[in-house]
Amino acid sequence: MAVGLVVSTEAGKYNGQITSFVVLSCMVAATGGIIFGYDIGISGGVTSMKPFLVKFFPDVYTKRIQDTKISNYCKFDSQLLTSFTSSLYVAGLIATFFASPVTRAFGRKPSILIGGVAFLAGAALGGAAYNIYMLIIGRVLLGVGVGFTNQSVPLYLSEMAPSRYRGAFNMGFQLCVGIGVLAANLLNYGTQKIEGGWGWRISLAMAAFPASILTLGALFLPETPNSLIQHDKNPDNAKKMLQKVRGTDDVEAEFDDLVTANEISKTIKHPFRNILRPKYRPQLVMSIFIPFFQQVTGINVISFYAPILFRTIGFGESASLMSAVVTGLVGLSMTFISLLIVDKLGRRTIFTIGGVQMFISQMLIGSIMAAKLGDHGGLSKGYGLLVLILIGAYVAGFGLSWGPLGWLIPSEIFQLEIRSAGQSITVAVGFLFTFIVAQTFLSMLCHLKAGTFFFFGGWVAVMTVFVYLFLPETKNVPIEKMDRIWKQHWFWKRYVCEEDDNEFI
Repeated sequence: MAVGLVVSTEAGKYNGQITSFVVLSCMVAATGGIIFGYDIGISGGVTSMKPFLVKFFPDVYTKRIQDTKISNYCKFDSQLLTSFTSSLYVAGLIATFFASPVTRAFGRKPSILIGGVAFLAGAALGGAAYNIYMLIIGRVLLGVGVGFTNQSVPLYLSEMAPSRYRGAFNMGFQLCVGIGVLAANLLNYGTQKIEGGWGWRISLAMAAFPASILTLGALFLPETPNSLIQHDKNPDNAKKMLQKVRGTDDVEAEFDDLVTANEISKTIKHPFRNILRPKYRPQLVMSIFIPFFQQVTGINVISFYAPILFRTIGFGESASLMSAVVTGLVGLSMTFISLLIVDKLGRRTIFTIGGVQMFISQMLIGSIMAAKLGDHGGLSKGYGLLVLILIGAYVAGFGLSWGPLGWLIPSEIFQLEIRSAGQSITVAVGFLFTFIVAQTFLSMLCHLKAGTFFFFGGWVAVMTVFVYLFLPETKNVPIEKMDRIWKQHWFWKRYVCEEDDNEFI
C-alpha cells in the first residue's frame, strides 16, 4: 500500500513509492535507537540521585556533601562512578565485532533480535541490583545489546529506504535516540521524588520497555532486499521483497545494481582485510573520523552528565533533572527538523550550520563559567539561566547535524562487500571514544574546569573544516552507486581511481 510519494532518483533512475510497509518496518527497527538513547539519558540522572549514590557510591556522596573545601568542578570526580557509565561502551565496542559476522552471514534481522534480548536482560539485572557487581554486569549486557543494534539498525534503515529519502529514513534512528534520552530524563525527574529512595530502580528497570518493543518487533521484521540477495539462493525472493518495499513491479534498475553489488561481495572473503585496500581508503577514513568527531563534540558532557553539570553550576537536584529534560526536548525537536530538510539541503550544508552553532555556544559557555563560577558557591540565577539557554543552543546544533548525520553518513557510504565491516568499525570507534570521554570527563572537568568547553569547542572547529574539505555530498545518490562520489572528489580520486586502473590492467 503506497502512501503516495513517488521516488525517482536522478542518479539511479529507480522507481518506487514510500510504502506503508517500508515505513512500518523502519519504525520498528528504529526503536533500536530508543534503547541507546534511554541508556544515555538514564545513567546521568541516576548518578545524581542521593539514594543511588548512598547505596553504590557512598564516597562520592560524602565528598559532595561533607567536604566543603572541594572545588565545584571536582565533587563528582570518581573513577568508580564513571566506570558505571562507561562499562556499557567497552562491552558495546567488543560486541559490535561479533555483530559484524552475524549481520553479514545471517542478515540484519538476527543482529537486531540479539541486541534486543541482551538489552532486556541488562535492564532486568540493573533494576534488581543490590551491589555494584550486579549493577556493572547489567551495564555490560546493555552494552552487548547496544553493540548489536547500533551495528545493524542504521544499515537496515539505509538499505530499506528509497535513495531520494534515505537521509530522512536513516535519521529515524537518531530521532529515536532523542526520544530515548527525553523519556529517560522525564522518568528520572519523576522517580527522584519517590519517597523511600528506590526510584532509581524504576529508572533502570524501565529500559526493559523499549527493549521489549524492539525484541517483539524484530520477530516480524522483513529482511532487506540487499541482505536477502546475499543469503537467499533464490534471487527472485529478493526481487519480490524489493517490489513489496518499493510498491511497484518495475524495480529492474535497482535490482540489477543489487545483483552486481552481490557478485562483487561474493569475491570478498575477508571484509575487514579488504577495507584496508586503497580503493576503500575514503570509506575507511570516514568510518574512523566521523564517529570520533561525533564523540569529541562534547555531547556526552551534556547527555551523560547533564544533571551533574547543572548541579556543578549551582542548580538543585530537581532543577538539574528538569534542565536535562529541557535540553533533551530541544535536541529531539532539532533532529526532527533535520530529518525534514536533510534530503533537500544536503549533508554538508547541515554539518556546517550545526558546527558553527555548536562552536559559538561552547565558547560562550566556557567563557561564562571561567569568569563567573569559582571553586565554591554557584552561578547567579541570571547567569545560570544563560548557561542553560546556551547549552540548549549547543544541543540544538548537535541535534541538527552531528547527532543524526554521524549515523547517516557511515551507513550509506559503504559498498555491499564491506558494508557490515565498515559499520562495525564505525560503531566500535564510536564506543571507544564514548568510553574515553565518559571515563575522563569528570576528571577533565575537575582539572580543566571551564577549559573543558574550550577543549571540545576546538574539536568542533576542526571537524567542521574536515567535513567541508573531505566529505563529498551524498544526497540522492543510490546506495549501491555510492563509489562514484569518491572518484569525482578532488582528494579521494587519487586513491580510488589509481587502484581501479591497476585492476583493469
